[in-house]
Amino acid sequence: MNAGADTPGIETPDVDDLARSMLVLHGAHDDHDHGSDDSEAGPWSKAPSFASDPARAAAVKESSRQDRERYLSAGLAAVDCRFCHVSVMVKKLGAAHTAVQWSTDAQQRCAHFAEVRASGGSSARTRSCPKLSDSIKHAVAEGCLEEYSSAPSPGDG
Repeated sequence: MNAGADTPGIETPDVDDLARSMLVLHGAHDDHDHGSDDSEAGPWSKAPSFASDPARAAAVKESSRQDRERYLSAGLAAVDCRFCHVSVMVKKLGAAHTAVQWSTDAQQRCAHFAEVRASGGSSARTRSCPKLSDSIKHAVAEGCLEEYSSAPSPGDG
């Protein structure tokens, strides 16, 4: 609760003025030593580089690669558009939510997106391709795509 708002005669300070005074007092940079022992990482780093332990560095790098791969592709299945034959990666997260990963080639070749661009619009701002949506529904109906993905969520690893 703001004490100045309820007390007559006391003016509440402006947030911008307060922020500027803090920058003047403390400076706009972080020059504090955060206890990093790794001189290669600079004065502060969120994670150690394990430069002195190559085996551990390699294990961390491989684990990070596997996490990234799982996060980006777990549960995705290739679905081809039945209209323009582009292929995209799709994951159904529920009846009303579908994740679609478009490659640059697929985005450029999609007939619906090409129409949007031809009319002066931006395909990046287009919500979805209705023809692809029909193809995804067809893939679910044919059993080629799970209606609710059984893949574990990316954070459950």
